[in-house]
Amino acid sequence: MKGLGSGSGVQLRSMPIANLCVVGGCGHVGLPLAMAFARTGISVVAFDINPVAVDLVNGKTMPFDEPEAPAILSQIIDAGLFRASTDPAEVAKADAVIVVVGTPVDEHLNPDTQAVPDAVAALVPYLRDDQLLVLRSTVYPGVTRLVEERLAAHGMKTDVAFCPERIAEGKAFTELYSLPQIVSGRNASAVTRASELFGLLTDSIVETTPEEAELAKLFTNTWRYIKFAAANQFYMIANEHGIDFEKVRHAITFDYPRAYDMPGAGFAAGPCLFKDTMQLAAFNNNNFFLGHASMMVNEGLPMYLVDRMDRRFELKNLTVGILGMAFKAESDDIRSSLSYKLRRILRYKAANVLCTDPFVTTDPNLVPLEEVLAKADVLVIGAPHSAYRTLKPKQAVVDIWNLLGNGVLV
Repeated sequence: MKGLGSGSGVQLRSMPIANLCVVGGCGHVGLPLAMAFARTGISVVAFDINPVAVDLVNGKTMPFDEPEAPAILSQIIDAGLFRASTDPAEVAKADAVIVVVGTPVDEHLNPDTQAVPDAVAALVPYLRDDQLLVLRSTVYPGVTRLVEERLAAHGMKTDVAFCPERIAEGKAFTELYSLPQIVSGRNASAVTRASELFGLLTDSIVETTPEEAELAKLFTNTWRYIKFAAANQFYMIANEHGIDFEKVRHAITFDYPRAYDMPGAGFAAGPCLFKDTMQLAAFNNNNFFLGHASMMVNEGLPMYLVDRMDRRFELKNLTVGILGMAFKAESDDIRSSLSYKLRRILRYKAANVLCTDPFVTTDPNLVPLEEVLAKADVLVIGAPHSAYRTLKPKQAVVDIWNLLGNGVLV
């Protein structure tokens, strides 16, 4: 990665795009991306409608955990290359605009196909014909074309590209530079300009059509979700017969390349995998039995664990402690975390439930680890934070991650 490094100053570069605006630029995806581009020496503004997040960022404080980010944020702000704003007029000043907004599914598991088009529509008064507009959000297939059509209906000739985000949370400042970037567009100008832009971060560009890129993103997340469901189903089968799935998995994967990528059991959660599997199902008129079966397995794992715990411990008179409420290890992100689903079920089954997490600061109901260890009769590891790895609790521990190395039987 070239540009702003550990040397004495900023290396400004001759490039077609000198000013960039990232819409949704203070979120988990938008902010690391905006910061990475600022490190290359171009001027970047993170536009976001959340004034609290904007103030934090301008004050050199990350609104969420991301390794390496605090030092980088301070550096690029001091260099005058980066700032955050709630003013949509910043969009008009940019040579390129990257849109990063959430694309949720509703309570009926239907995708919100209008989230990205509506966000772009709100930007129309500020967009220019000569700009590059990059859609970075995961989108329902066909949304890129819908955005193009709506911009054309406004008489605009903006270049539109779809370049899906590919990083794993917590690895942004490694994977933004190391992973190939998928770039798609309807015309050569959009593809060329988007390739030049993302070429500032990585030397590996994969060019596709927008529809191919849209499916590539959904297939990627859905494939991971299905793999996790297969592992979780295997875990349940083994567990029902008193066999430790982790020992079986070790036998399968040890020096055996055709099964090396079989994951362990655990909560398949977070803001992307489940949602994108449901988007893909909706795109295929809900004719996606494998995806729906995966949802039933992964979303059903907390209920399965509670049922097994209740059979083993008779929970009605016990206090259960949940260690880790984030959706993944070493994260403060609780979006779609199955630890919270586990807590809801346990509140019905157990006498009391105490929860803790060393990273999560937004939940006032969490208590210190020491209190959970002192008061709980049974423990469940909800998120496999490394801080729990060295614990030697006196209580029984339900550890589907095998974090403590004692197996995964319940």
